[in-house]
Amino acid sequence: MSTETTASVSTHILDTSVGRPAEGVAVQLAARIGRGADWLALGGSATDADGRCKDLPALPEGTTHVRFDFAVEAYFENNAEKKQADAQQDAPANRDSGSVGAFFPEVAITFAVVPGEHFHVPLLLNPFGYSVYRGS
Repeated sequence: MSTETTASVSTHILDTSVGRPAEGVAVQLAARIGRGADWLALGGSATDADGRCKDLPALPEGTTHVRFDFAVEAYFENNAEKKQADAQQDAPANRDSGSVGAFFPEVAITFAVVPGEHFHVPLLLNPFGYSVYRGS
């Protein structure tokens, strides 16, 4: 929850390759106070069945930058068999790519925050790419 002196953050992940939330992705949160400051690891969470992290640590007062580190490789490895079965219905380019896991094994998203505001940063994910945006 944001206050006048702190910001707050949230995230969720949608696996666009199957059109469903990505459950079980480990997410680490780090923050820094000022552009040149060292990163402070705050802890982490994992996405639930809705692809959301509902128990991320609070940001320290004065935080100016936040980093989410998403461990997506394990998610894709754990779901590889199901995805390969689903891919049998897809185009040959997807079915015959021979790739297991994820091209991007980790996704690190860094963004600026200001006190008193909430920042929701969703991750749209598939094995060969990702996109992020500031949500609401």
